[in-house]
Amino acid sequence: MLAFDSAAKRFGPVAALDGCTFEARPGRITGFLGPNGAGKTTAMRAVFGLVRLDAGAVSWRGAPVTGVERARFGYMPEERGLYPRMRVREQLLYLGQLCGRTDSDVGQIADRWLERLGLADRATDRLDALSHGNQQRVQLIAALVNEPDLLVLDEPFSGLDPIAMAAMADLLAELAAAGATVLFSSHQLDLVEELCEDVVIIDHGRIVLAGDLTDLRAAVPQRFVDIRYRGLAPDWSRLATVQVVEAKDGHARLQVDRDADLAAVVAAARSSGDVVSFAYQPPTLSELFRQAVAA
Repeated sequence: MLAFDSAAKRFGPVAALDGCTFEARPGRITGFLGPNGAGKTTAMRAVFGLVRLDAGAVSWRGAPVTGVERARFGYMPEERGLYPRMRVREQLLYLGQLCGRTDSDVGQIADRWLERLGLADRATDRLDALSHGNQQRVQLIAALVNEPDLLVLDEPFSGLDPIAMAAMADLLAELAAAGATVLFSSHQLDLVEELCEDVVIIDHGRIVLAGDLTDLRAAVPQRFVDIRYRGLAPDWSRLATVQVVEAKDGHARLQVDRDADLAAVVAAARSSGDVVSFAYQPPTLSELFRQAVAA
């Protein structure tokens, strides 16, 4: 398990990390979320010793993180961390050797991932000859050549098309199912909601929400109603316990209290037209996120 315990880091007057405490558990995918500049990248770099904490600690399996442990970690930074003029397979071998693997071991692992991600025929190309999406795939392989126990990825889905995003999501799920600890950041909250069991939300260097996503959604006192209808838009202002989250032709999403009169909501919709569908739901991850960073 990866654990942050009261981690703090300042850059001049800016508190990039302000007493951060959270965990990423083995065999699970943890989504690490926050607005731009919230502290996500600083926290990830602290795992690898690229940022020295002012206070607090990062631990792995209950012990301080050392170079031995980091040789079993995989890291995919948001900014390209590879050599653009170096050939793809050559640099994968080099990076794997830095982690202490033998040439033959790294070669087999690299070739397996190149084949899996559709890059076997580009293995001898220079990195800068590849498209952005293929460079992103190579960067992922670079994080996997040491068969890591912990995988930390900073915006891994950036620039990928929908097919490539689905393939990477499946891959991360597979790695977690095999026992790896996976922590990744993303601004694509719909993807995080679909993929992650756990989420950690950071804002201005502080953890504002963390835990099992299902439990976090269930704990919110408000519920949401999605209504699709035919006809004129209902006058939701007549319902005191209803807040309109989104409204457009034929559809409305409403925030209601747990004890709200749902029959009155349906009646208001029927007063203007025909109700096509009605769904009573906990908040989405996007709604959780907005509530957490606005608090």
